[in-house]
Amino acid sequence: MTENEIISFLSNKNYDIRVHNNARWIDQKCTPDVLCIVADCIINYLDEYGEDKVFTSNDIWFSDYAIHNVHDIFSKVKVDSSSASNEYDKFFGQPIKLFAYAGLLNESKNGRSNIYEIANREILEFIAIRERNALIFLTHYISKVLSDSDLSGAFDEFFRVQTKDSYNKLKDTFFTFTVTHTDIGSKGSDGKLECGRIFTKVINVLAFKNRKRGTERGHISKYAITYDMLMYNRDNFRDIYADKPKDVARKDFLASQHIVINEAYFTYQSQKAKNRLRKYNEKYRNGMSEMPNDNEKATHMHHIFSASEYPEISFYLENLIALTPNQHFNHAHPNGNTSVIDRDYQHDCLIVKTDNIKDNLENAVEKIYSFSDFLRVLYIGFNEETFLEIEQNDYDGIKTKIELEYIA
Repeated sequence: MTENEIISFLSNKNYDIRVHNNARWIDQKCTPDVLCIVADCIINYLDEYGEDKVFTSNDIWFSDYAIHNVHDIFSKVKVDSSSASNEYDKFFGQPIKLFAYAGLLNESKNGRSNIYEIANREILEFIAIRERNALIFLTHYISKVLSDSDLSGAFDEFFRVQTKDSYNKLKDTFFTFTVTHTDIGSKGSDGKLECGRIFTKVINVLAFKNRKRGTERGHISKYAITYDMLMYNRDNFRDIYADKPKDVARKDFLASQHIVINEAYFTYQSQKAKNRLRKYNEKYRNGMSEMPNDNEKATHMHHIFSASEYPEISFYLENLIALTPNQHFNHAHPNGNTSVIDRDYQHDCLIVKTDNIKDNLENAVEKIYSFSDFLRVLYIGFNEETFLEIEQNDYDGIKTKIELEYIA
């Protein structure tokens, strides 16, 4: 699934709110991180019960996969506890409503319950892979809804003229439109509050895309909207080493800044990436190793830069390589000691991975890698910013800089 395919899918839909009168095309919990994990929970539910399985929001909410992952990642009450209703009803229900409005799920009624079935698994899987994918989808989806509803011009004007007055004008336009064309208008003062929650999720995604100011606490934001401001879970663990000086060890930096890593988050994201690479490798490489000279099945998905030392890139597919058990325990980790990385083999893995990423992006039907994400993996893994200066698709340039990193 590519970004252009998502755009093509959306272009064939009519999301005009004036036609559908549905205020739940987006809502408070429809952030990239929540959309990502709810999509992942849906995919895992369908994998367990069958592609044609009809489900409710509660089915996803109380699935073993959701119970195992959501609580620890989002630091909430237990999904299956007696006090969880208020915490999770909207957490699962609102993204599922968005997926239905977008046409990724089909929605129908069974008595008073909304029931769903899959309509577009490919896009749902794309969203489930990582938060950045969810943001890509969300950005195009929001833009298409606004365009179909003739609201794009009002947002474009605000991004052109970023003042308090232009912000208030846009906010009034959006509120009036929503109250007029949806059932939010029947909710009195609560309707205004709901409009505000929806408005935030719309404007800030577009503000981030345009590197502009958006909204914060009901007012125009002081600065341009940042990535973390789009997230439901705003703990600063996505870029935990952003300000680390080069001469300070990573563990020492964490201790000095009193940063606590959300290990459950990185474990979940890493395992999801491993599963993704394993499925791809089985489908297109017959499950064989990405490294040469071993004819056994590649059952191990190895972090080229270790997950324990580099958690922030542990879930990048570009940092994973499919290996056989022998390659993993006798070459990547000498004597099976997973706390030790063999630098010579790490070098070889990076060179091979560069070629595999190039082949995937240039020739594969199913593209799973990102050139810019590979540069980020190398930048973080080597703590070398010049990797980010490599021009798009300059794979020889990548290999040259990798070689320089291993010169004793």
